[in-house]
Amino acid sequence: MTTTSGKWNVKDIPDQTGRTAVVTGANSGLGIATVEALAGAGTHVVLAVRDLERGEAAAATVRGSVEVRRLDLADLASVREFAAGWHGDLDLLVNNAGVMNIPQATTKDGFEMQFGTNHLGHFALTNLLLPRITDRVVTVSSGAHRMPGSPRIHFEDLNLTGDYGPIKAYSQSKLANLLFTLELQRRLTEAGSPVRALAAHPGWAATGLQGHDANVVRRGLMRVGNRFIAQDNRAGALPTLYAAVEDLPGASYIGPDGRGEMRGAPAMVSRSAAASDPVTARRLWTVSEEMTGVAFPKLPAVAGA
Repeated sequence: MTTTSGKWNVKDIPDQTGRTAVVTGANSGLGIATVEALAGAGTHVVLAVRDLERGEAAAATVRGSVEVRRLDLADLASVREFAAGWHGDLDLLVNNAGVMNIPQATTKDGFEMQFGTNHLGHFALTNLLLPRITDRVVTVSSGAHRMPGSPRIHFEDLNLTGDYGPIKAYSQSKLANLLFTLELQRRLTEAGSPVRALAAHPGWAATGLQGHDANVVRRGLMRVGNRFIAQDNRAGALPTLYAAVEDLPGASYIGPDGRGEMRGAPAMVSRSAAASDPVTARRLWTVSEEMTGVAFPKLPAVAGA
């Protein structure tokens, strides 16, 4: 569905009254833009945030039905607590939160911070909530999954303890997001579940994400790019929103339709060969289960199946 101009935007979101969504990393950037659009269409949106004070301040700016709950994706105990506190159905989970190109650091469980937050935290959260999810899971990846140098999953050293690089770590985590989506959809289909797993990327969106780059020169270049090249956060959130509400096949990947997928209206986009490899996707899933202690759950029986 599109507007008369042919470019999909938030006005094309169907009525979402009666639906409930969780958006991680929801207090700023792409997250708050996603919350605003979903709540504006009638969704009850839970802002899953690490800092409750900042989350409440963000929620106060949103028109619609919202609430704030604490979630620290860099702490598996927090992930488990969030999931254990969830009651009732959940129509939509948006795995949006992330960190980018940061100095070397580890999560509370000892994982490399970008892989641990961007992938493992969301992996655990999704599987713990999956028995409650009724419609879809949308995971935000990045064009960085195909950075020069052939990004791959470093199974021999997933935490990159022997050769850490901020961009290398970020690219691995974003590739992991796409492989996770691919294998999640395979498992959902095999289980006969109607739930769909999709992925999206924002192109270049001006958010606070770039401000934590480990390299001072890159931070400066990012500031220039944010000013002259990037879309704003609302435009950057459109691929996520499109994936969240439109009738799309499972495992679809949505991004901007402009040159280089940097900006533009949401559309189906391609992914790298590495992000399309089912063997690697299954291997990553198995390793992620071992690292988090969270496995694909037994799902509710589907009526008529």
